[in-house]
Amino acid sequence: MGFNATCTPGQDAGAAMVRVTPEVPALAIYLDPVNIAIQLPPFPGGSDVLMRFCRELSREASKLADHLGGQEGRHALAEGDPDVRS
Repeated sequence: MGFNATCTPGQDAGAAMVRVTPEVPALAIYLDPVNIAIQLPPFPGGSDVLMRFCRELSREASKLADHLGGQEGRHALAEGDPDVRS
């Protein structure tokens, strides 16, 4: 299933690993008020795909947090960053 969405985190946004069942973990993203759950893909090797995705998500989220932490202002990403596509 594919879709595109743009969301912004609210004041109470967060994330957590949750269990849909004792055998099925998922990543829950609580954006306040939008919630998203990323679950195991339903095919052989799905846990490896989700594992790689979570590790990539973690790396890229850390890069973004470091970038934002090093600049001031709400639009830090758009100001003078050559990697931002217009």
